[in-house]
Amino acid sequence: MNASLAKATAVGALGGLLFGFDTAVIAGTTHSLTIAYGLSPKALGITVAMALIGTIIGAMTAGIPGQKWGGRETLRVLAAFYVISALGCAFAWSWQALLVARFIGGLGIGGSSVLGPVYIAELAPAKTRGRLVGTFQINIVIGILLAYLSNYLIGRIGLGAAEWRWQLGIAAVPAFLFLGLLFGIPPSSRWLVTQKRVEEARSVLQSMGAENPDGELREIIDSVHLERFGTSEPLFSWKYRVPLFLAITIGMFNQLSGINAILYYLNDIFAAAGYSKMSGDLQAVAVGGMNLAATLLGMSVIDKLGRKTLLLIGSVGTAACLFGVSWVFFAESHQSYLLVFLVVYIAFFAISQGAVIWVYISEVFPNRVRAKGQSVGSSSHWIMNAIIAYTFPQLAKSSGAYPFVFFGAMMVVQFFVVLFFYPETKGYSLEEMQQRLGIE
Repeated sequence: MNASLAKATAVGALGGLLFGFDTAVIAGTTHSLTIAYGLSPKALGITVAMALIGTIIGAMTAGIPGQKWGGRETLRVLAAFYVISALGCAFAWSWQALLVARFIGGLGIGGSSVLGPVYIAELAPAKTRGRLVGTFQINIVIGILLAYLSNYLIGRIGLGAAEWRWQLGIAAVPAFLFLGLLFGIPPSSRWLVTQKRVEEARSVLQSMGAENPDGELREIIDSVHLERFGTSEPLFSWKYRVPLFLAITIGMFNQLSGINAILYYLNDIFAAAGYSKMSGDLQAVAVGGMNLAATLLGMSVIDKLGRKTLLLIGSVGTAACLFGVSWVFFAESHQSYLLVFLVVYIAFFAISQGAVIWVYISEVFPNRVRAKGQSVGSSSHWIMNAIIAYTFPQLAKSSGAYPFVFFGAMMVVQFFVVLFFYPETKGYSLEEMQQRLGIE
């Protein structure tokens, strides 16, 4: 691979690592934050969900500055948000200050979740675009694992009441690195074309190792013209009812699986089952490791087994594991099975919903409304994420089992919805999918 392309991809994907780290690091601090600020279950839910509110806003609005000033320049602002958030959490003088810092971090997460993959996709040659954009998802999972590992290692130091400040503040290190590296990569050739800076775009294509810079430049110019021609196409119309249903439901079911409730409150779940704090931190590392391994497996088989098949397999596996977790809490014994159920659950989720969601959403919409459709699917995902993150501590207060019964039931529902209503997209061109969904 061309060295400049490899560097730009690595830097763009680093936003995914920060995304994953900032998303999961809260898991190791929830108990300490509850003590430090005397939080009720409702207040703890607000603390966790505040970042997700920022994420929703960031994801829904990032495209505006990204188009006006470019993905690279906007990512620099988002990297600064990551830095401010990490330092703000580390030095938070009140609960309200902590909420503000987490909200700012959420803006960074939401914005980078949109612009990071887009930046990579706009630089990458067509033949390697899928693999290169996939590095962003892999970095998210690596970031989650590093967050759990960081929490465990900081916990071993014995920092007492300041421990949570270090656990949240350590994110400033990769955030500063991300910010600095963003000043060493070029703007995307596609954005340059939208700004009528065609010669600069040609230069970027050449530096990225394009085999036919002039040909690719002509394709970009033609594509931009076509998109401008179709920008008035409304998404919420009857002919798009099927792809809208698919995008909204896959985003909702992704979170109704309980994945982020588990990732955010993992240490609390282990504590409720009787694990010590240090043991819970270590178990979280095991869960993060399985998440990474299974994500890599899912990405390797998604084009072989198909999207629908993976979703059906995942529905059965995650439902069984979630009911197993609820059994552990109902029985108030057999705690040794909890780690097994959670690790296997993560494996089933990562090879199914985790690997499929973003690919599937991008495949069911025609070109002229794909960007709008992805925004709807992403918003469905993040809004449901925020609702569950907020309500989980309150639901789990009376019995740790009830939320997992609910999540398991939702996976049973997902199985039948996917079985009867979801088309398989593997092996079909985007134009063929448009015909299969009855879109003229």
